[in-house]
Amino acid sequence: MRRARLLAVVVTVACGAIGVIASTQTWLIAVLDDGAEHALAVAGASAIPVLAPLSLAVLALGAALSIVGLVLRFVFGALSVLIGVVLAWLTARIAFELPVSAVASVVTEATGIAGESSIAQLLASITATAWPIVTLGAWVVLVAAGVFTLVTARGWTSSGRRYRTDDPARPAADGSRPHDAAGSRAIDDWDGLSRGEDPTA
Repeated sequence: MRRARLLAVVVTVACGAIGVIASTQTWLIAVLDDGAEHALAVAGASAIPVLAPLSLAVLALGAALSIVGLVLRFVFGALSVLIGVVLAWLTARIAFELPVSAVASVVTEATGIAGESSIAQLLASITATAWPIVTLGAWVVLVAAGVFTLVTARGWTSSGRRYRTDDPARPAADGSRPHDAAGSRAIDDWDGLSRGEDPTA
């Protein structure tokens, strides 16, 4: 099941990367009802303050999946599902509801006016770019990747020498190493040659 591990890792990391990139892109355009209709660009990190840190957490989860053991595979798979569901809900709300709270921090910074009701009176319109929908798709895929991890984790092949049972450097049950006998025999043959003995006799 090496391909299953690789698929889960790649998809999880890709979703996290999309989230990090999306946090720096413009999600919403807030137009002020000030006569001049100034347009304010609202980045993903402003619309959803937890977007960047949770996306970084997804990146870390994806990278860690490539080396962790069975128990942590299930833990990380469950975390991927949880984070994906939370971010999908927050992103869908931005994409489809266009809440005033999502642009409040940017409007307050530009005008000095705070409070959602006051900000709502300042706004002529709020429109969304394609980024909320793109990012929402990434979170749906992340949830699927987390479920895939939970379903297939038990069958993943373990990585690293510590998981191997045929490691030549590991002592056998009797304390000897697999090649001790052959090594001793070779040393004895060399000693015999140094004494002038014929090892083939």
